Amino acid sequence: MAFIIGPFLFLAALIAMEGVAYAAHRWIMHGPGWFLHASHHRPRTGRFEANDLYAVIFAVPSFILILGGVQLGWGAGYAWAGAGIAAYGAIYFGFHDVIVHRRIAHSYVPRSRYMKRIVQAHRLHHAVETKAGTVSFGFLVAPRADALKAALARNARAGVRSPRKGADISGSSR
Repeated sequence: MAFIIGPFLFLAALIAMEGVAYAAHRWIMHGPGWFLHASHHRPRTGRFEANDLYAVIFAVPSFILILGGVQLGWGAGYAWAGAGIAAYGAIYFGFHDVIVHRRIAHSYVPRSRYMKRIVQAHRLHHAVETKAGTVSFGFLVAPRADALKAALARNARAGVRSPRKGADISGSSR
C-alpha cells in the first residue's frame, strides 16, 4: 500500500464517523435505541449507565476492521480504516465523557470558541429529556447556540426539562 493511502483512509474514516455518529444518534439512539439512550438523558445514579453499551456496539466495526486488516489478510487499508474509527471513539470519549459530562474528574475549563460551542451544543441537547424535540445530534461539528435555541423554540420546547436551580437553557452551570 502506498504510504499516503493508509493515513488517508485513517483520516477519511475518522471524518466520516461524525456523520455516522450524527445519524446513529438522531435516528437510532433517539428512535428504536432509546431504551438504552434514555439513561443518558437522566441523572446518572452510578458509575455506568445503559447508554454506555453503545460504546461497545460502536467498537465492534473498528475491532473487526483492524482484526481483518492485521490478522485475516484483508489488507492494511482495513486496519487503517478501523484505526480511524477507533480514533473517533477516543476523541468522542475525551470530549463527551471527560470534558462535557466530567465522568473523570479534571480541572479543564473550555476557553476556545470551538470548545465552548461544542460543550454548549451538547448541553442544549440535554435540555430535552425525551427522545422527541431534541437538537444537536453531532458532536465534533455543532451548530451555533442561537440556532439550537431557536430550534428548541420551534419544537415548542417539547420535552425540555424544568430548569434546575441556578441553571439556564444554555446549560452554562451544568
